[in-house]
Amino acid sequence: MKKLFLVIVSALGLCAAVSAQSSEGGVLFTVNAKDKIEPMTPLWAWVGYDEPNYTYMKDGVKLLTELSELSPVPVSVRAHNLLTSGDGSASLKWGSTNAYTEDSKGRPVYDWTILDRIFDTYVQRGIKPFVEIGFMPEALSTKPEPYRHSWAAVNSGPLWTGWTYPAKDYDKWRELVYQWVRHCIDRYGREEVLTWYWEVWNEPDIGYWSGTHEEYCKLYDYAVDGVKRALPEAKVGGPETTDPSGQRANEYLRKFLDHCRDGVNYATGKKGAPLDFITFHAKGSPQFVDGHVRMNIGRQLKNIDMGCEIVASYPEFKHLPIIIGESDPEGCAACSVATHPSNAYRNGTMYSSYSANTWARTYEIARKHGVNIVGAVAWAFEYEDQIWFGGFRDLATNGVDKPVLNVMRMYGLMQGGSLVRVGSSSPMTADQIIADSVRERSDIGAIANATDNSVSIMVWNYHDDDLPAPAAEVTVNFDNLGAERVLVSHYRIDGQFSNSYEAWKGIGSPQEPTPEQVAYLEQSGQLQAYTSPAWKNAPSGRLGVNFTLPRQGVSLIKITW
Repeated sequence: MKKLFLVIVSALGLCAAVSAQSSEGGVLFTVNAKDKIEPMTPLWAWVGYDEPNYTYMKDGVKLLTELSELSPVPVSVRAHNLLTSGDGSASLKWGSTNAYTEDSKGRPVYDWTILDRIFDTYVQRGIKPFVEIGFMPEALSTKPEPYRHSWAAVNSGPLWTGWTYPAKDYDKWRELVYQWVRHCIDRYGREEVLTWYWEVWNEPDIGYWSGTHEEYCKLYDYAVDGVKRALPEAKVGGPETTDPSGQRANEYLRKFLDHCRDGVNYATGKKGAPLDFITFHAKGSPQFVDGHVRMNIGRQLKNIDMGCEIVASYPEFKHLPIIIGESDPEGCAACSVATHPSNAYRNGTMYSSYSANTWARTYEIARKHGVNIVGAVAWAFEYEDQIWFGGFRDLATNGVDKPVLNVMRMYGLMQGGSLVRVGSSSPMTADQIIADSVRERSDIGAIANATDNSVSIMVWNYHDDDLPAPAAEVTVNFDNLGAERVLVSHYRIDGQFSNSYEAWKGIGSPQEPTPEQVAYLEQSGQLQAYTSPAWKNAPSGRLGVNFTLPRQGVSLIKITW
């Protein structure tokens, strides 16, 4: 009880300290609850990771349960290595299921035991598998030895080993996919499996695929033919290429779309290939500059923008759903801050403000090109039995949620209804950020939505440079609220609210915390109210809310009636 009292006193002290800070300038937002733009697609409700065997481990199960509980809509999960051969042991950037082997006569042997453990964990929680068909089983690989890679963050051994190679028998590859889909239908039901997305491979334009573009298209055609034979209405797509602003990835994505539109299908001999959704990746590129981290949110948004531009240039495909299969500040989730100082953004509020901003700008870019982005996957999960706050790109550490997960909770509280227009006295557009990133002034931006009985606004104070700065004074004026007496709730992520990392440092950064300390950190990792919920008068449906927002802070104001 004494410890809890101290936490409350500390939080109250923060409010006083924050309000006394000098401001970097006031920003006024205006939100008209009736000025609707479009339905709010839950594009933020997607996560992914390399290591599928973490799924059913202690902290993996805990995190997936929390993900299932943070939103009224299902969260979708994508994982690598679902068909990789091995004993099911996990390590960084590796996993296996041993779903396919062959007997002494070369006949297929299917074993769904580990895959069932993975998918059972998802389905039991209402999570939707975003099924990645890969990688190549050892018995099917054209170059099986060496098979398992020996990855390390520095001085890594060969990475693109037998699991990256084309199939030696594409009929067996197709049959494997068919049998997998049939098994999922038998186990989970046809209606459930119809809600899943099925995609072929990952980043075939780089070392994840040790074959040609034509061989990837063959891999795709045979896999899709297997899926569609088992479930004709299944949603299939690809190609999960890397950053579209790079020439190789740009050309690879275009050639793939050309094949799906005009090419000869390797599996059927017909024109074109089924394509129900399109995938590509988008990454930023942080640096460690003059003793601090400097992000590059502009680069990630540029990749999203270019990918959307490519899709929009194909009238036949412009209407299709787009899933950004990995949408992240940089490219190596398993590279900790110990080996990559530029990854120091991951534990604290820089990652959370960056993510709040990026997801919001993704909606903006989709509108610009008239395309339909349904998912932007945060390639971040958890790493079992690693050091506390090791600086991996993860949502939780040792079962304790990090600030970035609370941004997802904020979006979950906003979900439903429609996005509404936000006026700003200091606007910054996605195009401006693509051109210059956020290097001069802060991007104090916002996204808002409204339902029949609520309106919400998320406000962030983001800058690429992880340096101290004065807080900003923020005013939000709401109009056309649905009642003259409303309930106002204010949630916050900053240096003291919803921040397990600062709480951990505050108790001495223990690597072996006591059970009491773990309980305190778990509580600190939850989304916290900045102020107590309060009923307010809103004459003629109008209300103003004022607050101070620190650098890299995020606030969510939700008004209900």
